[in-house]
Amino acid sequence: MTLSLDLALNAADSALRTLFAKPRASRACPTLADQATALSTADKALSGALMRVNHVGEVCAQALYAAQALGTRDAALRQHFLQASREEGDHLAWTKDRLDELGARPSLLNPLWYAGAFGLGLVASRLGDRVSLGFVVETERQVEAHLASHMERLPEGDHASRAIVAQMKDDEAQHAREAEDAGALQLPAPVKAMMRSAARVMTTVAHRV
Repeated sequence: MTLSLDLALNAADSALRTLFAKPRASRACPTLADQATALSTADKALSGALMRVNHVGEVCAQALYAAQALGTRDAALRQHFLQASREEGDHLAWTKDRLDELGARPSLLNPLWYAGAFGLGLVASRLGDRVSLGFVVETERQVEAHLASHMERLPEGDHASRAIVAQMKDDEAQHAREAEDAGALQLPAPVKAMMRSAARVMTTVAHRV
């Protein structure tokens, strides 16, 4: 009972910190040496919209990992999810700071995105640890592809945002590999397609709201 209560309190604390506290990174924000960023008004608006989408993705990552840590009964796997959450916390801080620098705001729907992602993570965890890990693998692969597309869409002169996205992309690929090594089960194609559809809705809405 005590363990369950502790886990529930930790999950609630994660939600409050993600949505309402200023995130702090454990790693320095990536930069490109000797590459100063100078953007037009239009380019700044585009970068702000794209980084808002990326920030939403990190809000969802915090929710997913918190839910999966809550749902698993395997102590080692719980630590795996919590460590991944801490690493994703760097991304949350970097994208929020970049939004501030661009004069852009986070998505107004972040509480909704968090709740939806937490629910999905909890459902995945109830289906078993291998399914939960498979959900991580597919999520991270889709995020990696999404970040690659942002590298193509970000203004060429936005070196600051591009450095952040490039590091995030590498980290997401690493998280997918770690989940595979931990015994992830490959998800059925229809489930992957549903995840892609849900991600498209989120990214389209978050680009504007």
